Amino acid sequence: MSDNRTGAQAIAREAGLHQGLTQRQVVMIGLGGAIGTGLFMGSAIAIGYAGPAVLLSYVVAGFIALTMVFSLSEMAVVHPTAGSFGTYAETYIGPWAGFIVRYTYWFAQVIAIGGEAVAAGIYMTYWFPDVPVWLWALAFSAVLIAVNSRSVANFGSIEYWFALIKVVAIVLFIVLGLSQIAGLGGPAIGFRNLTGLPGGFLPNGIRGMWMGVIMGIFSFIGVEVIAITSAEVPNPQVAIPRALRTMGLRLFLFYILALGIVVAIAPWTETGARIVQQSPFVRVFAHSGIAFAAGIMNFVVISAALSSMNTNIYCSTRMLFSLSRGNYAPKFLGALNATGTPTAAALFSGAFILGSAAVSIFTPLAYNYLQGIALFGAILVWMTILASHLRFRRAHKAATLPVRMPFFPIVQILGFVLLGAILVTMGLDKDWNVSWIVGVPFVALLSVAYFMRRKR
Repeated sequence: MSDNRTGAQAIAREAGLHQGLTQRQVVMIGLGGAIGTGLFMGSAIAIGYAGPAVLLSYVVAGFIALTMVFSLSEMAVVHPTAGSFGTYAETYIGPWAGFIVRYTYWFAQVIAIGGEAVAAGIYMTYWFPDVPVWLWALAFSAVLIAVNSRSVANFGSIEYWFALIKVVAIVLFIVLGLSQIAGLGGPAIGFRNLTGLPGGFLPNGIRGMWMGVIMGIFSFIGVEVIAITSAEVPNPQVAIPRALRTMGLRLFLFYILALGIVVAIAPWTETGARIVQQSPFVRVFAHSGIAFAAGIMNFVVISAALSSMNTNIYCSTRMLFSLSRGNYAPKFLGALNATGTPTAAALFSGAFILGSAAVSIFTPLAYNYLQGIALFGAILVWMTILASHLRFRRAHKAATLPVRMPFFPIVQILGFVLLGAILVTMGLDKDWNVSWIVGVPFVALLSVAYFMRRKR
């Protein structure tokens, strides 16, 4: 009973947000959050690690993401709050966990948004090679921060069309790619690039495939946004489960089919890279022979980056709002404007987003560094979600739940172990250990701040 009471208190203290999102917008927001630079740009890094075995990498990452998001949906339907998994961690694990996971997610999001802005700037060099990346990054960030300072209905409408552009583009990419593979309208490419190059399907072995999982997880970050929208959608008990069922399947198919076409049409040695200068999707279209195809695809990947930025700004704003309403952040960050939007939280997050995007002024590896730091925080959050769900089920084992994750608790435990293994891998790899160098001290400082606050 105490867990239910704590959850009800969290819902009450985060009241005031307007229920201005529709179910179709929630589905598109979920897709928009997860289909971003992780697929269109980060997949080049994954291909560089794994070669054609990147398909296995994304299957493993997709399994972890689906396990996490369906576990999260159970809790979101029972406790529809803007604090989402932060509130669930506080309710079912303890106040320290709720404090850590909210701030970690907020920090990971503002860093990831900076990375998305850098990626969008890199894409713009396709047309404007003389304009510095950092200028585009800062400009895009400023515009989308302004969008998120307005009503949630305004955000939902803009994100719906942003996401629709890339969903339609991915569908067309899959159709055109399959026609090239099958030889409709020209010589068949077939699947020789999957196994016919030196090293075969696993050119860098199991280790390369496992390293590709890291980028796969990064690509799926954002699916948890649907749970955060639960406080701003009418009838979340119906809307959230429906949105998750449709979004999860679409997301999994989009990633696997799209990446399968990329590695089938172009040799992985051409599309894979450690420092990404161009989206592998644009590179594939450049070889297609279709007039202006590469330019059109470049427009699509820019819109994808902006869509993902837009959604993630929404997430970071709501998480900061939740922290304020829980008395873990200054009170002014929990204030709402006349349209029920936490404008102060949006602008405060925006200042940090602009700072992370400005990293591109100093290094061409800005995207790699930012995504590594953000991924550490995101994996920590996902592990906390799975741990919270285990405690949630124990508290509600006799209850009839609107959504119930199958194969409990086997898939949750397996997902938790896989995420832990990915964290260890990142800490031991020189290309990813920046995540630990920044992430571990950050969590330690958060813990010190929490216990000092508690002592006072």
